[in-house]
Amino acid sequence: QVQLVASGGRLVQSGESLKLFCLDSERTFSNSAMGWFRQAPGKEREFVAAITWNGGNTLVADSVQGRFSISRDNIDNTVYLQMNSLEPGDMAIYYCAADAAWRSFYLTNTPSSWDYWGQGTQVTVSS
Repeated sequence: QVQLVASGGRLVQSGESLKLFCLDSERTFSNSAMGWFRQAPGKEREFVAAITWNGGNTLVADSVQGRFSISRDNIDNTVYLQMNSLEPGDMAIYYCAADAAWRSFYLTNTPSSWDYWGQGTQVTVSS
């Protein structure tokens, strides 16, 4: 059974840093692109960042460019989202996602193009 387990979300103060984790518990996606998305109440799901299967290429949304970064460790089967200088506008449920394509170097920011999703982790930023 495919399982992406997102964790690390919590309440932080504006300006603080936070690191999110996405565990591929069944070791299914070491050859897949992985991504992070977020969804705030009343808003559509928004792309945050993505990384190719080998970690060689990343794509980061303009809204978080320079503050957020994505990385992965295929030995630990974990994808990370490092978030710095958090702002109240970053408050959302953060979801990790995986692409079913094998060893693709294509990264997309379109939610419907991603095949598997984790359950989400809540990030709350107080001003």
